[in-house]
Amino acid sequence: MLILALESSAKPASVAVCSDTELLGQYYQNSGLTHSRTLLAMAESLLKNLGISVAEIDLVAVSRGPGSFTGVRIGVAAAKGLAWSLDKPICGVSTLEAMGYQAPEPGGVLLCPVMDARRSQVYNALFEWQGDTLIRLCEDRAISLDELSSDLRSRYKRPAPVNNNSELVTPCLLIGDGANICNDFFSAEGVPSRIAPELVRWQTAYGVALAALRSEPVAAVDLEPSYLRPSQAERERGASGIGARG
Repeated sequence: MLILALESSAKPASVAVCSDTELLGQYYQNSGLTHSRTLLAMAESLLKNLGISVAEIDLVAVSRGPGSFTGVRIGVAAAKGLAWSLDKPICGVSTLEAMGYQAPEPGGVLLCPVMDARRSQVYNALFEWQGDTLIRLCEDRAISLDELSSDLRSRYKRPAPVNNNSELVTPCLLIGDGANICNDFFSAEGVPSRIAPELVRWQTAYGVALAALRSEPVAAVDLEPSYLRPSQAERERGASGIGARG
């Protein structure tokens, strides 16, 4: 199955074409240019260089959030437009889950994707590999660093002490643009963690394609973004009482 995957949930943008799990090609750009300017152009160029026509694509996949409100909207709208015009199924996947798929780790290591959500929060979910299967340990959430730190403490597995003078703990692997923020905070709190290598730290369209293979496709009209919390404009409108009913 040929998959065209789009990822635009944060500053970087990427497009990938996969044959099932095999990555045929991927374009990645972290220039800060507006995704509405780059995303479809990258897809068109990638398909052309691979010698694949857009009509040959079997499935369109996209990260549907959480992430940047604007970035998620652009990616979902672009993917829906492609799927609609091609009469192809579409699969929207969690940005956080897609990040987990691109960071294989030995069993027992907590995968901790974290995206900077501002306002002293991160977008987060927790995963763990069990053999070849990625297991989700909690739902996507917007969570404070204090709350995430407490949750991780409660999940750590603590084997018997080694030589009676130390206690081992299972570390977590931080993935995403919130990794440095979380790592600094966790270090101060004594929560063991490490940052993923640069190559797998940032969300990519390849991760989106891998997650899509384990998800159910839908019709383009049924796909909706997942923001987890109201946008700034919605918060300001609610605070001002605009649209409120007496």
